[in-house]
Amino acid sequence: MYTRLRWNSGGRTGGMTEEKCPQLVDYFVVAGLAPGGSAPLDEDGQKRGGRAVEPVTDLAVIARGLGEEVPEGFTCIEKTQGGHPAELSAGLINNPHMYLCYRRGHDKPPILDVGVLYEGKEAVKQGWYVIETTPYSRSASLSSGGPAAHRTFLTYRRAHESQALHTLGVTDISLLLPSKGEAAPHTFCRVDKNLNTGMWGPALYLCYKRAVAKANALVYEAGLISRYPEADVESFPLPESVPMFCLPMGVTVESWPLNTKYQLPVFSTFVLTSASGDKVYGAAIQFYESFPRECLSERQSVRLGLVSVVDRRPITNRTLQVKKSVCVLSHWPFFTVFQKFLTFVYRYSISGPHVLPLEKHISSFMHNVPFPSPQRPRILVQLSPYDNLLLCQPVSSPLPLSGASFVKLLQNLGPENACVLLLAVLTEHKLLLHSLRPDVLTSVSEALVSMTFPLHWNCPYIPLCPLRLADVLCAPMPFIVGVHSSYFDLYDPPTDVVCVDLDTNTIFQAEDKKPLSWRSLPRKHGKVLVNSLTNLMKTLEKIYTPGQEEATLEFLLTDYDLIYGRQKQLELEIQEAFLRFMSCLLRGYRTYLLPITQAPSERTTDCSSLFNLQGFLKSRERTQQKFYTQLTRTQMFTQFIEECSFVSDRHACLEFFDDCSDVEKPEEVRLIDLDEAHSGEHTVFIMPPEEPQEPDGSECPAHYSYETFPVLCMELFDQPQDQLRVPTKGSAPSSPAPRRTKQEIKLAQKRAQKYSAVPDMWSKCLLGHCYGLWFIYLPTFVRAEGAKVRALQTAYEVLKHMETRKVVLPDEVCYRILMQLCGQYGQPVLAVRVLLEMKKAGITPNTITYAYYNKAVLESKWPSTNQGGRLRWAKLRNVLMAVAQFRQPIRQRQKSGSVDVTMDCNQQSRPQSSLIRQSSWSGLSESSSHESLTGSIMKSNSLNSMRASTDSEATAAASLGRETAGEGAEHLRRSDWRHAFNISPAHYMGIRLHLLRSLRRPPGPRHTASRKAVDENYNNVSSPSRGGLAGKLQQLLTPTHARRSGLLKAKERLYNATSESSLSVGSDIDLPDNTSLAFPLRKSWDSNQDRAGLEVLMSSCSLCRSCNSLVYDEEIMAGWTSDDSNLNSSCPFCSATFVPFLNAEICDLGPGSLPGGPPPVTVAYLSPLVLRKELESLLENEGETVLAQGQLLENHSIIFWNLVWYFQRLGLPCNLLQLVRSSPLANQLNTAVRVRLMWDTLSPDTNHWPPLYIIWRIHSKTPPHNHPFTLAFLEEVLRCVGMNEVHKGITLFLDTVLKQPGPPKIQRSLYREMLFLTLAAMGRDHVAAFDKKYKAAYQRLSGSLGREELRRKRAQPPSPKAVDCRRSFLIPLEC
Repeated sequence: MYTRLRWNSGGRTGGMTEEKCPQLVDYFVVAGLAPGGSAPLDEDGQKRGGRAVEPVTDLAVIARGLGEEVPEGFTCIEKTQGGHPAELSAGLINNPHMYLCYRRGHDKPPILDVGVLYEGKEAVKQGWYVIETTPYSRSASLSSGGPAAHRTFLTYRRAHESQALHTLGVTDISLLLPSKGEAAPHTFCRVDKNLNTGMWGPALYLCYKRAVAKANALVYEAGLISRYPEADVESFPLPESVPMFCLPMGVTVESWPLNTKYQLPVFSTFVLTSASGDKVYGAAIQFYESFPRECLSERQSVRLGLVSVVDRRPITNRTLQVKKSVCVLSHWPFFTVFQKFLTFVYRYSISGPHVLPLEKHISSFMHNVPFPSPQRPRILVQLSPYDNLLLCQPVSSPLPLSGASFVKLLQNLGPENACVLLLAVLTEHKLLLHSLRPDVLTSVSEALVSMTFPLHWNCPYIPLCPLRLADVLCAPMPFIVGVHSSYFDLYDPPTDVVCVDLDTNTIFQAEDKKPLSWRSLPRKHGKVLVNSLTNLMKTLEKIYTPGQEEATLEFLLTDYDLIYGRQKQLELEIQEAFLRFMSCLLRGYRTYLLPITQAPSERTTDCSSLFNLQGFLKSRERTQQKFYTQLTRTQMFTQFIEECSFVSDRHACLEFFDDCSDVEKPEEVRLIDLDEAHSGEHTVFIMPPEEPQEPDGSECPAHYSYETFPVLCMELFDQPQDQLRVPTKGSAPSSPAPRRTKQEIKLAQKRAQKYSAVPDMWSKCLLGHCYGLWFIYLPTFVRAEGAKVRALQTAYEVLKHMETRKVVLPDEVCYRILMQLCGQYGQPVLAVRVLLEMKKAGITPNTITYAYYNKAVLESKWPSTNQGGRLRWAKLRNVLMAVAQFRQPIRQRQKSGSVDVTMDCNQQSRPQSSLIRQSSWSGLSESSSHESLTGSIMKSNSLNSMRASTDSEATAAASLGRETAGEGAEHLRRSDWRHAFNISPAHYMGIRLHLLRSLRRPPGPRHTASRKAVDENYNNVSSPSRGGLAGKLQQLLTPTHARRSGLLKAKERLYNATSESSLSVGSDIDLPDNTSLAFPLRKSWDSNQDRAGLEVLMSSCSLCRSCNSLVYDEEIMAGWTSDDSNLNSSCPFCSATFVPFLNAEICDLGPGSLPGGPPPVTVAYLSPLVLRKELESLLENEGETVLAQGQLLENHSIIFWNLVWYFQRLGLPCNLLQLVRSSPLANQLNTAVRVRLMWDTLSPDTNHWPPLYIIWRIHSKTPPHNHPFTLAFLEEVLRCVGMNEVHKGITLFLDTVLKQPGPPKIQRSLYREMLFLTLAAMGRDHVAAFDKKYKAAYQRLSGSLGREELRRKRAQPPSPKAVDCRRSFLIPLEC
């Protein structure tokens, strides 16, 4: 799939400009000799360098013992490095005294490599020459030459004839004797083949040095010639040091012979690190252009060989050249793309003439080339009719983005040396990398600091160090620095630095220090790493092919993915090998993190206070103690512990590492997966700038040609019409809720995919996402509530309730949000309790959650821990007032002697809240102050004398029970009880007097038994007597148990007992009483539901268009998939996919309300997984405040109504319904809103038969014309259900329907018809066993009627997954 974008004259695209994206390139820079002149870079260096060293062009072997002399122009190597004789044939019996000679010059291409050939054991490599004879035509074999012996020859490889002046070649050759303690000098490459093949004599080895053959040159400091744009970008000003990094060895003015071949540009890369730690990547090419002689002084001309020394006569057979560089700066390491663009710009400048100036192409690339995105992962840029480049979207990985090339690391170092450098980085050695290839320096340096992830190198780091900044090598701290190998022609490195030559794959260390070895790494993990890298090295040698310098259009469109896709995959596999090693190295570190659990002190933030170092070391093997001791003393490890303990911008990466370290067998699992979701085939074509035309339509003449690279002219640039840069999106500044990371979303999707195949886990997974939705909404809810602390306490109780119900949480966001809110509202004690609750649930907090926890407890103000006189006096006052409250009614009774007097006295003087609860940081916070008692605490020994109340009293008691459970923090006063139960004052005081007398009597056996019975009745409130007045009063008059274990636990016991009661009769369906959860907070949105002016009816019952069947809530849940982008559910009857809908009707209950009301609302019914993704996207784009604004209901009605539905299903408090009151849907302002969740559809289809439960409720004695069901039929069906003969009821229903002419007009399944009928006629107590009875009947009829026939008639029961979904969502729907 391809899209063509054409640029118009204004620089705007013909399409896709409306999509904002990050800017690809920030700056374009031209560096070289500054217009005002530049100072010499290093005069001392020039003196030390002396004359330029010419490359070696010829080699020869002479036999001095046979009278051969050194040829003219050659130099003989007579001594080794240590001053010993350098005879090549010292081990031969007839020693001919053979020596090696070499010649320097520029008359032919230089020698690139030198080697040794064992004839007969190996073949001559292609392109290599063998020195078989001496200059005097004698054999140049270094062996004895016997018939059974293999001859030994020296070999060399020469550069091509087309090579230019500054060619990499051999500049020095040496011999060494290891037995004499000699070693290869720094920057020399040793040939590991012994030259002495004789029977005696020491081993002799050859070594040589490769360098760039330099001409006579003057070196100056690089300066800024021009830049675009001229003004700094506000978020990223152009650093002043950029020219130095473009030309790290300075600007050179050189004199060349006239016949010198043209020099190709040299590509280099570098990395700049800002003060905030952000990396900026630079890509530059260095090239030469002519320089006028008039700009040189006489002294400079003499030095460059342009003027004779004696008579100062000009030398005309030499040319003058100066080095210059062009560079781009970007936040993205697209080095290959930038290299092709810069090469195109350079070639454009040396060719011509052109119709368009160079500036047009630069501005077109900077302003018009969009950043690759998931919508357009491939961008093909046509720079000219002959030049193009392909820009691909970066690999979506949780690892930090860098310019590392692990392929180049392995190619240049090999497996063992790569592990040696890993050890050096982990133990923070001073590392100096050098190479003659500047781009390799940056790629390997980036790989070095990336392979220690999650440890972050925070010491000096300069992948390509300019010569002027070379003093950093003397710094008394660890560093990683890369320099050009020509640096060693001027300076010697410090002795305490580990030097790594990337061109020869050698590591140099000081002789007095023990050499680094990969075997110092933990033995098991180190061996696994070396073996993995060795296997990858073999694969690399087989499949790696260098990229084509000039890729054709056909190549980019056809072979790019095939060739570069393999390299990208291999790159990730090498990186994964290092990640696997680091995850094994630091496995279990989170166990030894020390959370802050008390008021912070001066040493709270020290690493020793944040991490149990000794415990961590003891957990490692004894043989590894030395390595781990060195590791834990590094700055990297200390910073790692601090980043894990506090909020950091690397949290997403660290959270990914935690998941990797939790893998049991990392060698068997892929730790890094390519995100194929973003790898589309959509390719965007971008055309070059359009050339202008004359008014008559003819082509404009070509005016633009350049002798040298021009100084940029700002007037020739096209100014951007639409900026491609977009501000970084994120949570609103006021949003306290940290979002899920990509890794958390990915793991949640995998977990949901796993649980979707397990019936009893799928419902818990959905439930976990529902609670996650409420916690995402929690910051908005807390902000709207007046009592912030009580709202946070509610959220804590919800967490405890979730643990009780064994909810499967997809991530740690629930805990994380509550922890951060505790910090925002100054509740560190509650944050500690949340952490303990998290650990109680068996969840180890990941790095993100742990950091937000420490931030909350560190920055919040802790309550005083000093138990001073005020608290002790408060404790004494509590005791005295409690005694006074207990004695007051007894004194009143003694004075009055009658119930009436006691009643009057009690009504006149009722003590209010008089207990002050002691609080400290270690106990309950101030949020627990609402638990202070409001009156006398009394227990009843016996309630046998009380009679059952009337139906109205029972109804009021049930209502009061719900109110008390839902508002556990607010204690009802005795007058509230009396009015709620319609109890007369005399009756109420009789009850109270009876309780007082029971308290005064000594507890005898009978009373003890009665008290035990009461306690058991309380602990098992689901017994049949709980619905009566006595049971409700017992529940109200015994609040001590609730305070002892928490109001929520009482509700949990209620639910557990109800479940046990339901299951005891053999049912798989759980329908507890419709009681609200005991969250101790006033629900501000439904506190006046009894006086509600608006009623919202909601139903999720949806119609499957394929089979015309109604699908109900639990069946819809069971049909959802784990895909968080899929809105479909599957029909349980025809298996077709359909989009379920959520319907809502708003009814005005106020006086004088008009019929009709607002139209019903229908929105898509979203899975909690889909809803959470949409909600997070909404908050990402519009901020947290959108959840409290009316536009949520107007512009995002799908999200709004789904949130209302789920919060109501779980009984979770929210303020969303306040948006309904203020919306046009409500006729009255400031009226309470009541929500009723219905099981069946809100809009029945009149063209179909009404459901059986509707017919039963209207008690129709004669069958209407629109359905065949009589009252006798309904009673017979109910009788079959009551007599456990459900199969007969099914058969009766099917026979009745079959007798009717035409197709049956039924939308509900047979199971649903009978379930709703049983619920309407017999009540919930008789519904409990219906599910098991129906299953047994279905199994019985399957044998006679056939399972397929029953399924065709929609007589099958719901699936186990649907039943479990209904059971998991506690509050049942109304029918």
